[in-house]
Amino acid sequence: MKSWRRPPHASRSGKPRRRARAVVTTAAVLVFVSVIALWIGVHHTTWMGPLFADTARSLVGTEAVARLEEFVYGVQDRWYRFSRKNDRPEAYWDVPSAPVQQPPAPAEPDKPEAPRFTLADVGPVDKSWSAPGDGTWMPVVDERRPADPPRMLKTLLHPDRNRSWTAVSVVAVDLRQVDLHLVTGRYEPKPTEPEAGGFQRTGLVPEADQDRLMAAFNGGFKLEHGHYGIRVDGVTLVRPRAKMCTIVRDSSSSVAIGPWEKFAGTDQANADWWRQTPYCMVEGGELHVGLRDPNATTWGCTLDGQVVIRRSAIGVSQDGKTLYVGIGDDTTARAIALAMEHAGAYTVAQLDVNFSYPKFLLYGPKGDGSTELVAKPLTKGFEFTEDEYIRARSPRDFFYLTRKALAGQTASNGG
Repeated sequence: MKSWRRPPHASRSGKPRRRARAVVTTAAVLVFVSVIALWIGVHHTTWMGPLFADTARSLVGTEAVARLEEFVYGVQDRWYRFSRKNDRPEAYWDVPSAPVQQPPAPAEPDKPEAPRFTLADVGPVDKSWSAPGDGTWMPVVDERRPADPPRMLKTLLHPDRNRSWTAVSVVAVDLRQVDLHLVTGRYEPKPTEPEAGGFQRTGLVPEADQDRLMAAFNGGFKLEHGHYGIRVDGVTLVRPRAKMCTIVRDSSSSVAIGPWEKFAGTDQANADWWRQTPYCMVEGGELHVGLRDPNATTWGCTLDGQVVIRRSAIGVSQDGKTLYVGIGDDTTARAIALAMEHAGAYTVAQLDVNFSYPKFLLYGPKGDGSTELVAKPLTKGFEFTEDEYIRARSPRDFFYLTRKALAGQTASNGG
């Protein structure tokens, strides 16, 4: 009886097919692993996300990368809405049940008394959909002057009834006691105006201000993402665009936000600095009409009202005495605008977006006996380094906050 053998042609044709399947399988595994590694890198390093995005833009263009980001964030949002649909909103920090009573600052002879900064609690955006302490203002302690009454307060809001994980951390800043400054990044926004030739771009908080430094947070978009105007240290780097929301600090150190037409033709157009963003999200206490339309794309491809990403925003109160800064996790444009308005902002401008850039950092001693100044996050989830903005040069523009000297004080004795 003859033993059965595979015909020669079957053996020859089967091996290439098996090799081809092995190559395809290996390639698929490598792609999958690469995507996972990239996703982890983007969400756990300060450099991989920007490097990947900038490289991709140089190869396939800004529009294509925007569509890719939109797709990826859409997939993430759909997964979260499935896997976290039964989750409830969570608090980011402990909020005592009783109101926090700030102890009076110790009396010092001949030292002017600092004004007390307080705000009425605003409560949750939706009482049935909130975490403990939502809308309760808590003091942000200045670690280098812990006995001082707080110049900043913080609260957390959950403005999206469909997403428990959407949370906006809002910091309120007393502009009577705190100065707001703007610094250009080392590379962005790229200058377009002749007068910007030779402009020095350090990408750092000036050393002279670091003794009074309290906090810093991200600025606006890169030049290619809207060509929004910017002026710093009396030099216009990018000319202003009509109708765009503009943040201005004038010679009196007051801060105002509004469409460019509010400032054009006034002394504020030549102020020490101003920075433009997309259209104001909130103006005069009213939500922008574009945010009322679920299909609106006023804020750009990956910035429209439906894309769920990390966003940042800045606003001022109606009387101009309080600055509001918001960092929103997994939020739509509408959600962060609603949170800022609910917190008390009368006019609101959106700042930068995506995972790596939006952040709010506080500054204090490193600890363990070291007095070295380091950056510390307001809350969880920010990608940053301890040297950020003070020793590590920022590639993009940012804002920082310093203690303001009170009447009768100097920067060295109490500012």
